[in-house]
Amino acid sequence: MTPLKLGISDQDGFTTSDPRVRRRLLDRVAEAGLDHVTMGDHISFHGGTGFDGMITASTMLSSHDRLSVIIGVYLLGLRHPMLAARQLSTLSQMAPGRLTLGVGVAGEDRREVSNAGVDPKTRGRRLDEALMLVRKLLAGEEVTHDGEFFRLDQARILPTPQPRIPIVIGGKGDVAIRRTAELGDGWLGIFCSARRFAETRERILDAAASLDREAPSWFGVNVWCGLDADQGQARELVAAKMEGLYHVPYEKFQYIAPAGTPEQIAEFLRPFVQAGAEHITLIPVGSSIEAEIDAVAEVKEHLEKAVGTA
Repeated sequence: MTPLKLGISDQDGFTTSDPRVRRRLLDRVAEAGLDHVTMGDHISFHGGTGFDGMITASTMLSSHDRLSVIIGVYLLGLRHPMLAARQLSTLSQMAPGRLTLGVGVAGEDRREVSNAGVDPKTRGRRLDEALMLVRKLLAGEEVTHDGEFFRLDQARILPTPQPRIPIVIGGKGDVAIRRTAELGDGWLGIFCSARRFAETRERILDAAASLDREAPSWFGVNVWCGLDADQGQARELVAAKMEGLYHVPYEKFQYIAPAGTPEQIAEFLRPFVQAGAEHITLIPVGSSIEAEIDAVAEVKEHLEKAVGTA
């Protein structure tokens, strides 16, 4: 079995303004045996919350020499592909082989899309076109293109990232399956059950085979969770955080955003690993960022023992 890669995401904790604290936290992540840090991306979410995925990825990569970073997911459809490709090329020069780009569409807050100058009705088609162009540009091709949303004239981005940056597709449903099969190196799920994860993975592999395209090899999932020695406290922590961010009751998430001890969270994750999830990011809510890191490391230990990937 391929070794499990398990990482952590805590946008607030790792984006501290104190670089010494940030380096100390990232050292703690690496020393705990975790494999990566995942950073999100929003322009203006539910009234103004935001964090730029490229900038935070650059900060994390420059703050630690070994940890990998996943941007999961970057709202590429709200950006120009030429500029995004340049940023990725630059990040690859800084930290070759340590970045994975997840891309997706903004859906939960339509104002975030429209205020970025994009018609929410066309955001999916815009992402498809941008993704196709970014892949060509990152391959070093000279691109002339006259499309629905973008026009490029002998455009080129150098240097070409070496090794290449994996591009994985976020989202769910038929569109994510089609987009991954056509344009992705893999799929990054979130807010899904283990059963849905397994079904989506198989459908992606089948769809890629029908296109006579090499099968995507990267499959991962992001999971919100509450982590505490007391399960009731864990639930209170994650409920408050998610309700504040998404503006919906935690009960809507409770079956896909578990709360409990590290051993209980590992048991929740075991079916995902058995279904083919090799890259897992926990978005933990605990009593402190240090407690979250230590608890996620415990989850990894329990999970590796349970599935035999240690």
